[in-house]
Amino acid sequence: MNDLAPLLTPEGRALLDEVRDTDPAHELAVATRLRREHPAGLVSAALGQARLRQRAVAKFGAEDARRMFFTPDGVEQSTRASVATYRAERLRALGVRSVADLCCGIGGDAIAFARAGIRVLAVDRDPLTCEAARANADALGLAGLIEVREADVTEVDTAGYDAVFADPARRSSKRGRIFDPEAYSPPLSWAVSAALGAPRGLLKIAPGIPHEAIPAEATAEWISDGGDVKEAVLWFGPDVTPGARRATLLPAVDGIYVTPRTMLPDPGVRPVGRYLYEPDGAVIRAHLVAEVAEEVNGGLIDPTIAYVTADEAHDTPYATAYEITDRLPFNVKKLKALLREREVGVLTVKKRGSAVEPEELRRKALPKPHGPASVTVFLTRVAGAPTMLLGHPVR
Repeated sequence: MNDLAPLLTPEGRALLDEVRDTDPAHELAVATRLRREHPAGLVSAALGQARLRQRAVAKFGAEDARRMFFTPDGVEQSTRASVATYRAERLRALGVRSVADLCCGIGGDAIAFARAGIRVLAVDRDPLTCEAARANADALGLAGLIEVREADVTEVDTAGYDAVFADPARRSSKRGRIFDPEAYSPPLSWAVSAALGAPRGLLKIAPGIPHEAIPAEATAEWISDGGDVKEAVLWFGPDVTPGARRATLLPAVDGIYVTPRTMLPDPGVRPVGRYLYEPDGAVIRAHLVAEVAEEVNGGLIDPTIAYVTADEAHDTPYATAYEITDRLPFNVKKLKALLREREVGVLTVKKRGSAVEPEELRRKALPKPHGPASVTVFLTRVAGAPTMLLGHPVR
């Protein structure tokens, strides 16, 4: 697919409606039937778009995904709607009324900005991507607030906009995922300069960025949604505390925010207690495990492992609590015998600091269910020794 125009015609739109719910397993039969009445290229494009829309439901919801237009990279790299909405609402609350969205992709963030009442200049250098962004603005009734411009973002004048939002490409068709921030397209250093040159600046970066690569002028925020880390963002502006860190937990938790003055030292190591706390991924990425440990009056099970242990149960939105029933040295045979003895039928395996793959352990330790019980096994290290901790979530 290198042109969306045929799909935007009345024939193309009618065809998209017809193939919307096509099961991928039945595509060949559907394509054969439709090619009797429509051009083969149009049928292929419609079926391809239907597949992309089905994939996009997880990020954009069914109502929007069924109306939007996607590219394969656009589905993969676009911001989840819940995260984009959260960010847009924060900007609106700060008084932002216009934003230059650089490297806009298929327009996921631009849509959220516009729905928050913010005027958007959406810029991307890829013609097909821009075509999709325009089609999406039109399909969702936001064309009046979103101007899509095909251009090199490094040559765009952003003067006059209240904020600059940049999402440099972190994938390459040749190399796959890019880990060096200076290999982003455009490089992180350019994006930082663009952000610092605006009244407010936001840069979307990889969640795994080394902390030492974060500019001193920024507040860094890691965002999870439903417990899964989705992205990291650098904030620049007059109300930003340089060097601060934030972990934001969507959909409902505001998260943890610390400044250089309020950051806690690394928590100490202590013996495994009755409870184990698994911090949210955004908390771990933001290096804020110490704040969780203080909240639950606990410590680490190992100096290199982000599991917190405590003797009492504490209700915290920043971590999932488990009651630990057993602590064993790593031994598959002993675990298998224990699971059989306790009639375990459901085994959940989590790991941190272990080379063993969870699926491998599940297959060896529980080749077939033994009964109605369930257990969670943590493959980890305790005081440097490979260890299995068994327990269950605290309800």
